[in-house]
Amino acid sequence: MSHVIFGKRGRAGIITLNRPEAMNALNLDMIRRIDTALDQFVKDPAVSCVILNSSSDRAFCAGGDMRRVRELVLDGKRAEAEKFFEEEYALIEKISVLPKPYVSLIDGICMGGGMGLSVHGTYRIATERALFAMPETAIGFIPDVGGSYLLPRMPEYCGIWMGLTGASVRGFDAHGLGISTHMAATETLPELLDDLCHSSQPIDETLSKLCASTGHQFDILMLSDTTACFGQPTLRTIVKSLEQNRSKRKEAALKALRNASPRSLQETLTLLRRGKELSLSECLAQEFEAMRHAIRHPDLAEGVRAVLVDKDHAPNWQKAG
Repeated sequence: MSHVIFGKRGRAGIITLNRPEAMNALNLDMIRRIDTALDQFVKDPAVSCVILNSSSDRAFCAGGDMRRVRELVLDGKRAEAEKFFEEEYALIEKISVLPKPYVSLIDGICMGGGMGLSVHGTYRIATERALFAMPETAIGFIPDVGGSYLLPRMPEYCGIWMGLTGASVRGFDAHGLGISTHMAATETLPELLDDLCHSSQPIDETLSKLCASTGHQFDILMLSDTTACFGQPTLRTIVKSLEQNRSKRKEAALKALRNASPRSLQETLTLLRRGKELSLSECLAQEFEAMRHAIRHPDLAEGVRAVLVDKDHAPNWQKAG
């Protein structure tokens, strides 16, 4: 069966990620099928909105298939690895300017490429089980898929914290950071999907009726005690700030920074600082260049090995310098 299923239901074009055994990790074929579906739905006058969801109750999308990227790199097929990212980034840019409303129904894990497929669209409906993260520095990579556009625009330096440490957020935290536009209970998704497909109401009215769209939450203020440290100008001063007045969250951030690839941390901080002043298209362009450097550096293959292949979580990073 295809890893991406698409078809029409009422007024909606529905794209379903269907690779549950890999938590919907994206490969090049999946990217191309989503792209084909979008083209068909945009041209079809009977389709008034596009909905992206998952067949898995565990994950929306856990990111790109970095195991496959590692295999290509180790086999000396860097051009093939680059092709995956090139088409993935082009798809994300297409989603960001899609002329029809694009709705992501996010239930379960949403990381890396899953963030890319959803956060640049019109609406992101997250359930209580949705968990968001950009954990790339732990595998010797960088938060791409438009991460250098999204993350630095979050309040209280929360995006810098997420991008450097791979920290995850959910619920009101994710909503307050602008990752989700609406919140819904998992049990209401079938009714919500049915209404989106068959209601004659505008999308906004349907979502307002069945979803919560709450404002800034106290949770973000709780996060800010830690994330404010990430407003420091360098990695060294970020660490120094975290080491003062220790807390559980600060300890977790310090541990993540010490376990991540030193090269990835520095590259990520540079990308995020620049990205705040760039368009999404410009951010994707700078990420593409950073990706090309990353797949030529031994930290990527080593990080994917340690976290995703052998799962010993003991990478042997090259020293920064």
